[in-house]
This record gives sequence, C-alpha cells and structure tokens, in this order.
Amino acid sequence: MRTVYRYALLLLALVCSSAQAQLSIEITGGGANQIPIAVLHFAGEQVLSQNISDIVQADLQRSGRFRTLFTANVNPPPTEVAQVNFDDWKNRNADALVIGSVVRLADGRFEASFRLLDVPRQTQIAGVAFTLTAQQVRATAHRIADIIYEKLTGDRGVFSTRIAYVVKRGRRYELQIADADGADPQTALASYEPIISPAWSPDGTRLAYVSFENKKPVVYVHSLVSGQRHVVANFKGSNSAPAWSVDGKQLAVVLSMQGGSQIYLIGADGSSPRRITQSDSINTEPFFAPDGQTIYFTSDRGGSAQIYHMNVNGGDVTRVTFDGNYNVSPRISPDGKTMAYIARDNGRFQLKVLDLASGQTQALTDGEHDESPSFAPNGKMILYATQSNGRGSLAAVSTDGRVKERLSVQAADVREPAWGPFVNNN
Repeated sequence: MRTVYRYALLLLALVCSSAQAQLSIEITGGGANQIPIAVLHFAGEQVLSQNISDIVQADLQRSGRFRTLFTANVNPPPTEVAQVNFDDWKNRNADALVIGSVVRLADGRFEASFRLLDVPRQTQIAGVAFTLTAQQVRATAHRIADIIYEKLTGDRGVFSTRIAYVVKRGRRYELQIADADGADPQTALASYEPIISPAWSPDGTRLAYVSFENKKPVVYVHSLVSGQRHVVANFKGSNSAPAWSVDGKQLAVVLSMQGGSQIYLIGADGSSPRRITQSDSINTEPFFAPDGQTIYFTSDRGGSAQIYHMNVNGGDVTRVTFDGNYNVSPRISPDGKTMAYIARDNGRFQLKVLDLASGQTQALTDGEHDESPSFAPNGKMILYATQSNGRGSLAAVSTDGRVKERLSVQAADVREPAWGPFVNNN
C-alpha cells in the first residue's frame, strides 16, 4: 500500500501541470556602460492579458545591459517612425527607442509589430511583425526583447530560453521548468523523494535527472514534448550526475556498479554503458566541453577534490585547478573559453570562473553556500544555487561579476538550477 501511495503522488511525472508559485527576481547589481533605451507602450496592447512592452522592458532591464527610461507620459504612443520626435528623445538622453502596436485579427489572433530606432541617427535598426494567440503574449515579448538585445549588443538574447530547477516544499520535491524570467512555471515531476541534477538535452526537448523515488538514485530521461520518461541508468549501487553529449546521443553518468564512483558513457536510451575512468579514486560531475571531444570532471585522485579534463575515451587526463584544496562542479561556457566552478575558500563555498587560456581566476560571489552553476546559452550570465535567510534560492551573476540577480520562491527551498539551450523559433 505504501508503494502504491507513493507512486500515486508521481502522476505528474507523465503530464506537465501548472505550478502555483513562480520565481520572483530581485536585481541586486547593475552592469557598466548601460545603453539608455526607452520602450514605449505599444498602441492597442490593452486588448492583451499583459502588456508586451512591459515584458520587453523588464527583460532588457534584468539583463543589466540597459538603462530603461521613463515613458509613461507619452500619449498617444507613436507607431511609425515619422511620428517620433527624435529631438525630444535626444534631450532625454535616449540612445534607442522601441515603438509598436497590437491589432486584433479577424480570426481572433493578434498581430504585434515593433520598431527599434536609433535615436542619434534617427533611423530604424529593426522591425518585425508577429502573429500570436492570446496564450503567446509572453513568448512574443521575449522574442522581441531577444531581437533588441542582439541588435544593440551583438550578443544573442536569452529571454526566450527556459530554466529548470527543483523546489522543495515541506517533504515534497518538484522539478519545475520556467521562462528565463521565472514566469509560467510548470511542474514536470513531483515526488516525496529527492530529485537532483537536471540537465537539458542540446535541443531543449528533454531533461535528464536523478530521482530517488525507488529509494536509490536512478537516472531518467524525460521528454518535455510527450511527458513520457524512461530509465537510462538503474544499475547496482548509485546512478547519478547525468551530462549530455554535444550531439544529444549519449550521456556521461556516474555509476558505482563496479565499486567507487566512476564515469561511464551510455546511450540516451540507456544502451551500451562504457566505463571511461579507470582510477580507484572518486570521479564524478562530468561535463562535456563544446568541442564534444573533452569531458571535464571532479576527482580526488590527487588527494583532494579538484577538476580535471580528459578526452571522451577517458585518455589524456589533465588537472585543471590548482588553487585551494577543494574545487568542484565544472561547467564550461558555450564558447569553450571559461570554466565556472565552486571553490571552498576559508570555509565558504563560492562561485568562481577560470579563464582556460590564461589560467586566471575570479570570484563572482561572496556567499557561503553556492553550488550547481549553469551558464546561460549566450555565456553572459551564470545561474547557481545559494542560500538566503536559511532557505535555498537561486541567483544569477554576469561573467564579469557586475550584474547580480536573486530568484526565490516564497516559503520554499529552490535548488539544482539548469539553464536551457537556445530555442528554435522558426
């Protein structure tokens, strides 16, 4: 009866359902050389459930790359370039201006169009029209913000991406997926046993994770399209720390079926496990570099927990970290140039980055319990878990340490973050 009851609580494993609480975001730092931008209300957007312009402005402001200007007194808002008083916006010190409109179509859908304007040059930089349903307001706003971000910074925007994390409320664990701004959280799995180590597939359609619902750690792959999941690793002993290969065909996992913690490669369908570490030491936390040929991992083979890398066949093992006696959780930036990791320094566990070419390190946080770093897919921000007021929360910091955010859920612990890949909007 107890087993049946426990599995009755896991029905959400197969069907994503809406979550009640969403992440709240507090910006605690700002970037240097911010671009002053004015995002005007879109004409006609009051017919939507949310203002597209408000979401766009919040996205840009949260990135730390923009300084948004006061626009509430602009009425009626312009919709065409010819209607813009550029001299007025020059006097307000705006470098860029966003205008737009929303109209209801005959079939019940909407058309949202926007223009991004260069104020000093009095020219249009970008302009796109989207057709959307009432349920696609946030997604459309994020796409607009992505276009603006890329046009003005040269870097691809990540506002349309998603994040995964684990929320613990009392004895209940929930694996949740939300927009990058914490909105619209969905529960992919709920259990009264721990859920850890979510990892996104390269195409963003699947999550690998570890669930203890069978009273031992087992690795699953969960389709976010169908809601179905399957066991990838349920061998004797522990099965943990899944990491996707660059092509999405394999996972690196940590298994103890032959004694100790060793890294294996296994098919994403659970086929053909192959051991690639041979030392008697603990080898864990594998992570594929973007080149697809290198795996970074944590090992105590040198007497303390340090980060190493090896080729995908397990050869050419090289130590990477040398400062301090505890460095774990390697994560490589999308361009392959930077490694984020957790270092213990005077009893504090802090997020650091290492320039892989120069060997220079930088502490990005001053916390005491940081863990689980995850790069944004454009490499500009790092999401990680920390503690606030004795409760687990998420935080994000730019790779230069200047922009900082804190993400939390009221009356719950939030941990195990993973930032998803870019999505295909075509």
